[in-house]
Amino acid sequence: MGTEIERKFLLADDTWRGLAEGKWYCQGYICSGAQATVRIRTIGDNGFLTIKGPTRGLARAEYEYPIPVSDAREMLANLCSRPLIEKIRYTIEFAGSIWEIDEFKKENDGLVLAEIELEQPQQQFVMPPWVGTEVSDDPRYRNSSLGRQPYSTWVRK
Repeated sequence: MGTEIERKFLLADDTWRGLAEGKWYCQGYICSGAQATVRIRTIGDNGFLTIKGPTRGLARAEYEYPIPVSDAREMLANLCSRPLIEKIRYTIEFAGSIWEIDEFKKENDGLVLAEIELEQPQQQFVMPPWVGTEVSDDPRYRNSSLGRQPYSTWVRK
């Protein structure tokens, strides 16, 4: 079984910019519930089907499979709930760890998150200076949640 263990953070500043080239991601959700989430994603000319189980702490089952990009685009257009999640992802190596920074667009414009995938929930890692507040336990920052309640609709103080 595949397992995803990740932690998410807001960004403290923009000093990460220029450290990597970004790739355009478009993803949508066929279903997102307590027991399973089914996601369709395109990354450039590649398509993926991902099935995730319920989150238990920082971990959850995850299965991802390549699919024809034409199928992925059709499913995004016809089967996925709206809005779709569109973002630019930057992958940056820092102190032996891989960080992914997602700069969200369209309905989620203005939101920028950093995440790190871990081997173990208690795994130690060095925080880059551009990483800020952790939001791993806040379900609003899950991509599936951003599809139901986009960042642009949040009431912020």
